Amino acid sequence: MSSATQKPVQALALSEATRARFAREVAKFPADQKQSAVMPVLSILQQEQGWVSPEGELAVAEYLGMPVMAVHEVTTFYNMYNQKPVGKFKLNVCTNLPCQLRGGLQALHHLEGKLGVHAGETLQMACSRCSPANARGPAPMRR
Repeated sequence: MSSATQKPVQALALSEATRARFAREVAKFPADQKQSAVMPVLSILQQEQGWVSPEGELAVAEYLGMPVMAVHEVTTFYNMYNQKPVGKFKLNVCTNLPCQLRGGLQALHHLEGKLGVHAGETLQMACSRCSPANARGPAPMRR
């Protein structure tokens, strides 16, 4: 979809509790360098929302006084930030070069075959040993 046809994103409304958590992180940096808190602030947002949405990126950018593209660059560079909603259980398989040399890709392909899901997808599955309550929840698989 071209950017001309996308509807404008509005910033996520942040609760006072979230703003207070953001402020505690920002306070760890010099006043003129509050943008340095972008990673911990994104982590807080993800803890509370489950993922970092475009609306969340805009809210962080506005809070820290930085361009939304700079926040988006951080979100997309680090794979610890979920850019779409994920399931309750998340599997991460290391596939960088050192892991590939030790069979990381083979492990990924084995799990994809066993679970019937590809990297980045979410699967609805019963999980009888995941918690004492026999929780049922989606289990995403990420590369």
